[in-house]
Amino acid sequence: MREEERAGYLNILQNGNLVGVDPANLLLHGPTKRLVNAYHWHSPNKGIVASYSPTERDVEDHFNVFRGVDQVEAFAQATIVSCATFLQCRKQNCLPDVLRDSFVPAFISIGNVSFQNYLEIGDTFISLGNITFWKWRQMVCDGRIYRVPKGLDLDEYFKDFTEERLLNYDISSDFVKVAELHDITGRAILIEHFNKLA
Repeated sequence: MREEERAGYLNILQNGNLVGVDPANLLLHGPTKRLVNAYHWHSPNKGIVASYSPTERDVEDHFNVFRGVDQVEAFAQATIVSCATFLQCRKQNCLPDVLRDSFVPAFISIGNVSFQNYLEIGDTFISLGNITFWKWRQMVCDGRIYRVPKGLDLDEYFKDFTEERLLNYDISSDFVKVAELHDITGRAILIEHFNKLA
């Protein structure tokens, strides 16, 4: 990233939100493990709406269905990892690559998760995540995963979304609820501490 791009990105982290930011520039995960395609709405201290479309690789050897465990991982990346990385960068006045050299994002715990539907290749889904706790590089989110109606422009749909609508899961009934997740908890662990866990 060129210096002027870095300065612009840092300005977004300090004064904006994640809408329009490429998840590849934020998430520490490599391309084969990154399960977020786009951010559509973001209130830095409250929550986020992000989307992903499962690939052939994601459903390989699993009946062309996107596994429930991968849904939980996609939700975690879209919520606790994305939102916590954003806030930590804001706090340290740095870009994510600085954090990559110091921290490993890790699951701490997963609360109740219930699946009501399934996802397959060709589907797009959104993760709606509500931040319930953020302190000491640890974040907790509740939320839901919904299958997106075919052909819907998510950026247009969520351009006037609000925190109140997020808290009430106030979206069109054309979205199909796939999963409900509670107390998804992650923490950025210092690399030297993480290596001692091995």
